[in-house]
Amino acid sequence: MAKAKGKPENFGNQPSKELTEQLNFRVTKEMKEEVKAKDDPPEFCRQAIQKALDEDKEKST
Repeated sequence: MAKAKGKPENFGNQPSKELTEQLNFRVTKEMKEEVKAKDDPPEFCRQAIQKALDEDKEKST
């Protein structure tokens, strides 16, 4: 049976922003295990990336 992928509107993102893109990157085994242990690993990663992007913007201005 195929794995359900879910719908972007069911995630905790802003309604006006659709989650249509994917990002793939390498991490250490330890990092992967820590992220997988979170309640909602995909949302945790999205929030961490957004936080880093926001901090980077603040430094640039």
